[in-house]
Amino acid sequence: MGNLLWGIISILFVLWLLGFALHFGGGLIHLLLVVALVLIVVNLLTGRRAGA
Repeated sequence: MGNLLWGIISILFVLWLLGFALHFGGGLIHLLLVVALVLIVVNLLTGRRAGA
């Protein structure tokens, strides 16, 4: 699950950079990036649980 999360975060970060460079996507890319950052924080706070 952690690898999938980091993959999604990487894709969103690249899309966010493209949004700045090419001015497309607008608020949607920024909203998705914020969601990804929230998921990172939740993942760091909860940590990995054994057996989950």
